[in-house]
Amino acid sequence: MRVMGLDVGSKTVGVAISDPLGWTAQGVETIVINEAASEFGFNRVVELVKEYEVEKIVIGMPKNMNNTAGPRAEASQKYGRSLEKRLEIPIVFHDERLTTMQAERMLVEEANVSRKKRKEVIDKLAAVIILQNYLDLNIK
Repeated sequence: MRVMGLDVGSKTVGVAISDPLGWTAQGVETIVINEAASEFGFNRVVELVKEYEVEKIVIGMPKNMNNTAGPRAEASQKYGRSLEKRLEIPIVFHDERLTTMQAERMLVEEANVSRKKRKEVIDKLAAVIILQNYLDLNIK
């Protein structure tokens, strides 16, 4: 069963896909969106769901450190509800606190990636981390 992971921001959506067994996450792409202009990239997400035969979507839930839901968490939930209207697969939310910082640290300290290149891949890597964390907690 393939699972898709999404890191939803106001300008981009990072996308990751699991292997067919649902054990590992791989980055696929970063979809450019414009939240202010109501351009959310839903059509591209739907295309990827069909292409990879995705059976579940995990969306990162950017909770505050005190476990409350702020504006970004509410935006992620709204994004998920909009996707649910377009797809007939389960959508779940997974705590993503600190995943972008973890991705940044990986790119800087471990891979020595330039600032410009980091900006291009950070959301995709954050989606990988969100999905891998979910898969690790839910492997049977």
